[in-house]
Amino acid sequence: MTPKPSAHRTTPGAGRPRWLGTVAAVTLAVPALVAVPATAATASPGSPGTPADGAAAERPGGLGPTVTVRRDGPGRVLPVFARHDGPAVLSVTASAPGVSWQRPGAESAVVTVSVDGRYVTDLVIPTDRPVAREFTVGRLGAGPHLVRLRFADDRSPLGATEARVSDVRLRTPSPGSTEALVQRHAPVVYGRGLSELGGPFQNSTTDTPLLAYHEVLPAATPGHRVLKYTVIWSNEDGGTNTPGLMARWGRTTDIEWAYQVEVDGRGDRVPGTAVYQAPNHQTLHYKGVFEGDRPRLETCTSNNNLCDTISNPMRFSLSPTQSLPGGEPREHLMDTNPWTYSVMAQEMLREGRLETPSNPDTGEVGDLRTYLYVAVTHTASPADQTGAVGLAVGVRLRGDDRLYTSHHGVPLGSLNRDGAAATTVELPAGTGPDDVTEIVALRSPIVETGAALSVTRVSRAFFLGEDYLPQPSFAEWTGEQVLTTARPQAVLWTRGN
Repeated sequence: MTPKPSAHRTTPGAGRPRWLGTVAAVTLAVPALVAVPATAATASPGSPGTPADGAAAERPGGLGPTVTVRRDGPGRVLPVFARHDGPAVLSVTASAPGVSWQRPGAESAVVTVSVDGRYVTDLVIPTDRPVAREFTVGRLGAGPHLVRLRFADDRSPLGATEARVSDVRLRTPSPGSTEALVQRHAPVVYGRGLSELGGPFQNSTTDTPLLAYHEVLPAATPGHRVLKYTVIWSNEDGGTNTPGLMARWGRTTDIEWAYQVEVDGRGDRVPGTAVYQAPNHQTLHYKGVFEGDRPRLETCTSNNNLCDTISNPMRFSLSPTQSLPGGEPREHLMDTNPWTYSVMAQEMLREGRLETPSNPDTGEVGDLRTYLYVAVTHTASPADQTGAVGLAVGVRLRGDDRLYTSHHGVPLGSLNRDGAAATTVELPAGTGPDDVTEIVALRSPIVETGAALSVTRVSRAFFLGEDYLPQPSFAEWTGEQVLTTARPQAVLWTRGN
């Protein structure tokens, strides 16, 4: 593929945080938030994301006014307070005037964040609209601390000139809570430095990490638990192509599990259980350096797989506070953080990956606002035939006899994994919720083995608005429809039901 453009100024000592200035602040008006983390109220197509218990244990007052950091200007130092001794979470609301993930040369502004002089994370800001973000700080002692913010001119595209940060808060989860345990073992993900895709600071213009979340899974040993961490990137430059992402995953972001570890009843890491997702989607034992209990991983492939050796100067310490509720697709975390959809769309627009004009008759991806975003749950029977038979979703519109399908008639574009999954169906431009009359399930064999599919749920169906943010879901269904060779399709939802 063609390398993405990069517009950076490289300076001597790049990658070493420089802390400048003293306590200072500029008071500015703060527009309404585009999104808030799932630990607070969120307007979204589905139900809110699930914070771990203890996540809201402490929300001390932060800095209300907006702090501005500028290119070649002084840094800013802000006081915060930790109520408990233990792993801490820093939350901020950030925006950057003149910046848009869609705009070449001004894709983002990068702010480097430290606490008490210790480099914690880079904050890539892809929009001029305020968005709330959370970062894992690591272990802090109870009492006062200093947060330092610096405009990272070495890794910000040249079109970005300043960044605005407000509502800076420190949260220390309750000792012994699941939140404290999750933060204790949360991975640190370093940036990607592939020369063909933009060099050491490419995550400020492509495939930037947006969110992290966790799952707590059962372990074979009584009293033990398995912690699994997943990262959502804005896209993947390698791997599945754009039509495949929309058909088989219902988005063009990249969602990859990053790290998994078993912990005992005290929350200590069980030796030999730490694994990560390595190149070619291998699961390898982690042999790298730990920061306390936190592994350090680096994005080392074009499809955002990881390595356990570090060479990139960019560092991302996304907080995995949010969890994936049982029975929901991984895309649920995008639904509850709607701003991720607009960043997703802007990367596709900037890279010229979209068909113009949009045409539902082709398999190429068109305007992302012309798609119905659907989440559906199904299982194959026999269970070992899951990979052989796929599920596609069809849509019928008022006054239109055609059945529009998610896979465009290509079996390999169907959903061939059990459980909750997301897909999209491209529809004629201008189609809205009121035009949709039926949502249909279609059996799509990849290899015909006679396997059946049991479809049990449609959990959401929505369009993106003019601003590429999700509109409210208008369709849900629960029941059971069994698809067989003799009955390969069934209506799941009908308008009026």
